Amino acid sequence: MTRGTIGGKIKVAAVLIIVMGVGIQFLPYGRQHTNPPVQQEPPWDQPGTRRLAQRACFDCHSNQTKWPWYASVAPVSWIIQHHVDKGRRELNLSEWNLPQKEAKDAVKVILNGKMPLPSYLRAHPEARLQAAEKQRLIDGLNATFHGRTSTGR
Repeated sequence: MTRGTIGGKIKVAAVLIIVMGVGIQFLPYGRQHTNPPVQQEPPWDQPGTRRLAQRACFDCHSNQTKWPWYASVAPVSWIIQHHVDKGRRELNLSEWNLPQKEAKDAVKVILNGKMPLPSYLRAHPEARLQAAEKQRLIDGLNATFHGRTSTGR
C-alpha cells in the first residue's frame, strides 16, 4: 500500500466517524430529562443524612436529578439516562409513598463500594464521601430505613 492509499482510508474513516457521531445525536433516547414531582421523601433521621444522600445518591435515586450539559450528547446521554431510569426503579428517595424493596439493601451496596458507581464518581467528585461521611450516611440510612444504627441498635 502506498502512503496515499493509507491516508485516503484514514480520511474516509474520520469522515464516517464524524457523520456517525452527528447522526446519533438525532436518536431520541437519552434526552428524557424529566424530574417528576417529589411525592414523599423518607422520614430522614436527621438533616445531615439527607444532605449526604443528596450529594451521593439523589442524581440517580430521586426525582431531583441534576442533568449536566453532557447528558444531552449521545452516546453519553444514553448511559446517563439508563443509570437514572434504573436507579429510580430500584430505589427512589422521592417516591417513598411507594414500595421501595431495594431500601433494605442500600446500606450493603454502599458498604461493598458498589454505590455510588465508580463512573459516576469520576464525573462527580463531589459525590465521593470520606470514610467518616460514608459511615455517617450508613448510620443515617440504617436509622432512616430500618430504625437502627450500624451497630444494630
